[in-house]
Amino acid sequence: MKKLLFSASLLMLATGAFAQSTMTGSTGRIGVKAGVNLARIHASGTNAGSTNDLTKDNVGYNFTVFGDFGVGNNFFIQPGISLQNKGTKIETTVAGLTGTNTINVMAIEVPINAVLRIPTGNTGAVQISAGPYIGFNIDGQSKIEVTSGANQGTTKTDLKFGNDAGDKYTSTDFGANFGLAYRLTNGFQVGANYGLGLTDLQPKANRNNNYKATNRVLGFTVGYSF
Repeated sequence: MKKLLFSASLLMLATGAFAQSTMTGSTGRIGVKAGVNLARIHASGTNAGSTNDLTKDNVGYNFTVFGDFGVGNNFFIQPGISLQNKGTKIETTVAGLTGTNTINVMAIEVPINAVLRIPTGNTGAVQISAGPYIGFNIDGQSKIEVTSGANQGTTKTDLKFGNDAGDKYTSTDFGANFGLAYRLTNGFQVGANYGLGLTDLQPKANRNNNYKATNRVLGFTVGYSF
């Protein structure tokens, strides 16, 4: 099932790229970008401060196919489809045991951003973007490493997504993107993006109304559009 979902996501990427590449007109173009994510799950509510003190960034990756469609002078709408490696890392010491719990989550995201371009002469343009996204968690793993104390070693567990008691996180995520990039006139671009999750990731069956867990993802990318 996991392989099927992953293959389907790659097919969606390829189909989206092909569909946009067959468009006519001078106001549309497609592009790809990829890079590194620094992701964590942010806690809010009762005892959130102590939880966040233990939370570290999980280093992951991102890959996105996007389209730019002009709707005004230096103003574009940019839909896309993206593979996002998210998650979090928790380092703690409990009952004499020191360890790290690294949670990796693979998600397919569909962002729709509004992009304002600020030309900088003949070299390129600054791009400021913002917009919503919806994400679908398709795969994940929890890795617990005990580094000191008794029972040292590594334990790996596959994550389940949904709203039942046995699920770790919800299967969907909704949030907002904020981005800043610089695109050269030859099509190459570098940028940064901040993903602010708005959905509580706790499954409904396990939800604590005094506590909320949301995604926070800082991504850095390089890309090309044509």
